[in-house]
Amino acid sequence: MNILITGGNGFIGSHTYVALRERFPEAQLVIADNLSNSTVNNLKRLSEIVEEDIRFYEIDICDERALEALFYDNPFDGVIHFAGVKAVGESITNPLKYYSNNVTSTLNLIKYCLKYNVNKFVFSSSATVYGDGTSPLMETHALLPASNPYGDTKAICERMLMAVAKANPAFGVSLLRYFNPVGAHESGLIGEAPNGIPNNVMPYITKVVKGEYPKLHVFGGDYPTIDGTGIRDYIHVMDLAEGHVAAFEHLAPGAHVYNLGTGTGTSVLQLIQKNEKVNGREVPYEIVERRPGDLAIVYADVSKAARELNWQAKRTLEDMCLDAWNFEKNYAFTPH
Repeated sequence: MNILITGGNGFIGSHTYVALRERFPEAQLVIADNLSNSTVNNLKRLSEIVEEDIRFYEIDICDERALEALFYDNPFDGVIHFAGVKAVGESITNPLKYYSNNVTSTLNLIKYCLKYNVNKFVFSSSATVYGDGTSPLMETHALLPASNPYGDTKAICERMLMAVAKANPAFGVSLLRYFNPVGAHESGLIGEAPNGIPNNVMPYITKVVKGEYPKLHVFGGDYPTIDGTGIRDYIHVMDLAEGHVAAFEHLAPGAHVYNLGTGTGTSVLQLIQKNEKVNGREVPYEIVERRPGDLAIVYADVSKAARELNWQAKRTLEDMCLDAWNFEKNYAFTPH
């Protein structure tokens, strides 16, 4: 079996590589990544975990010529597609970047999957496709207008993939709508290490604790929630990675949609308090204005994934906080 992992050197992609290798020891795994939000050093750390050389292509999936050469040289059986840009706030200020990158890369991948008869496709979607829906969010809920261009690009890609599956009876796609991945591999070798200021709360928390930033900015303290801060469904990245493996294993022709989360909502202040408790370190913070595009409450109904994929998240919020800090305290950024 030969599997292409686009964006496979990123946060979720690299952890999914580990989970795939554990499940399929003999599979040929190939990473394609343009290193826009990761480094070659992460590949070295990943290689250390799986104890093998990584088959890596530094290409942009938006580059059709490079992508077709990749498909021509490798007889892929399936694709897991993570590559894309993913900051909600940035998507509002620079929407064209998001439509150009996320939609074009997915369109290109679909094109060459069909040309080279690759009929298994797992798509990294997002809970943002639900718009301002009522939680717990279910796969059967109608997709409301996305609250930001990032979410809109994911919804567009989902619709493209559904249409392709309908028009091509052999083509199977799993659309994984996941919530807020956090944590890190238990080894501490790989984790969430964005280039520049983090857009996500957990790496921002750990970098504040580490002393890289003076305090955490909490966006909004006046939401209609238990403590005024936004509520999200945080899921350990290794649980999420194992969800991708389960989706790939169970993939059948047609389009299939699954939420991947824990089914439990946690506020930002609760996340801060949990970090302080389990890691024994204060997290200085300041509540600032809401961030455009953010919603008050987002958490999943995960019963369908449990029922059809035999998958459910098993790691706790404590595990997420411990593993995130274990990675951060041992991580030194090296660009090469």
